[in-house]
This record gives sequence, structure tokens and C-alpha cells, in this order.
Amino acid sequence: MGNSELPIFAALRSKMQWNETRQKLLAENVANAETPGYRGRDLKEFNFSEMVSKNQVNSISVATTQPGHIAINRTDGGKFSAQTMNSFEITPEGNGVTLEDEMMKVAANQMDYQAATSLYTRSVKLIRTALGR
Repeated sequence: MGNSELPIFAALRSKMQWNETRQKLLAENVANAETPGYRGRDLKEFNFSEMVSKNQVNSISVATTQPGHIAINRTDGGKFSAQTMNSFEITPEGNGVTLEDEMMKVAANQMDYQAATSLYTRSVKLIRTALGR
């Protein structure tokens, strides 16, 4: 079994892909900050438990052998999709993008991506240590 088949690695990889997609959307928002009538877009929040349950638990069978066990229910969903943001500040040209807000989102997105890559790297090192490499 490769590390790509482990649920935590698949979830972290999906999180990093989500961050990349969000970074592109935020860059588009910043680039169109002065475009008349442009409405900013953002992604739906990433949910680790949703990603693990719908994508990666397929190879693991869970059984409730005692009444105290908790059953796992799977939910289906789509890949990342952009949604229009609800902007309360609208310029006279009809633009709904605030540069300060977008730059704060870009910084937060970058920190999230760095945290995910750090966790991914540390998990690989932990597995290598466990294997004696």
C-alpha cells in the first residue's frame, strides 16, 4: 500500500489542491478589483471529514460489532466549485471586491497551504521512521 492510498494523505493532497484552486480565484478577484460590475468569487470551505468519508474510506470496511460503536455514513459531493461572494461594499461602478479583504484571504490561504504541506512532510517522515529508513 502506497502512501497515496492512506486516507490522511489523500485528504491532505485534496486540501492542497483546494488551496491552489482558491489562490487562483483570489488572484482573479484582485486582478478584477477595478473592473465595473465584477463580483468576487470564493470556494466553499474545505471539510476534511467530508473528503475522507466520501473518497478514501472505500477501501476500509467499518463494522459495528457492539451497540456502543458509532456507524459511519458516507456522503457524496462534487469537487471544488466557485461561488459568488456576498459583498456588502459595492463601488459606484458595481464592483464588489475589497482589496484589503482579498489580501487577507490570500495570506490566510497561504498559511493553510503551508500547514498542510508541513503536516504531509512530517507524516511521511514519521512513516519512514516507523519503517526504519
